[in-house]
Amino acid sequence: MKIEKLTENKIRVIVNSEDLKNNNLDYQTIMEKPIESQKLFLEMLLKAEKEVGFYTEGYKLLVEAFSSPDGLFVFTITKYIEKPTTPSNKPKVTPKKKIKKVNPKSNTSIYKFSSFEEFCEFCTAMHNIANFQPKKLAKNIALYLFNDTYYLILSNINTESIHIPAFYSTISEFASLASHSETFKMKLLEHGKAIMKRNAIETGIKYFLS
Repeated sequence: MKIEKLTENKIRVIVNSEDLKNNNLDYQTIMEKPIESQKLFLEMLLKAEKEVGFYTEGYKLLVEAFSSPDGLFVFTITKYIEKPTTPSNKPKVTPKKKIKKVNPKSNTSIYKFSSFEEFCEFCTAMHNIANFQPKKLAKNIALYLFNDTYYLILSNINTESIHIPAFYSTISEFASLASHSETFKMKLLEHGKAIMKRNAIETGIKYFLS
């Protein structure tokens, strides 16, 4: 298990097959029965507290999870309601935590950025990944503006692409998953403002590196 501290309120946890085996878990159990995954989740929080000082007592948590083709599970854990608390040795997991799962087999994924600058920072991060080729990630990647929010739309995702793990891991630092829905995608295409209709990441890397 590997812990990475992304910000003061966000960490990334990479879990391998041995970690899952030790907790009697598999892909299906984690995605469909989160209660049975509680032991692993508490283990992640304890390790995060000890290694990187990530305290969760008194916070609600947003957990995003996806699996990579090579069998790794990647969890992004974010504290999204801050309350002044004194760090404790026993992290408290609130039962009201919201878990948003990333479907690695989805044909469409839509991510939202709070600003165009965040999109540019994401493009810079992707540019720094060795041999990254945006065109092999999905048939088309578009950027739309809707209700003052920037949406990155990935259509016909190539789930076999070697860049999938790096993409999901990196985008979790700059954006949040909005939807896998084709209906929401059509809404953006119809009512949103097209910023980059095609090859958005490639265009961003070419012209807007931060």
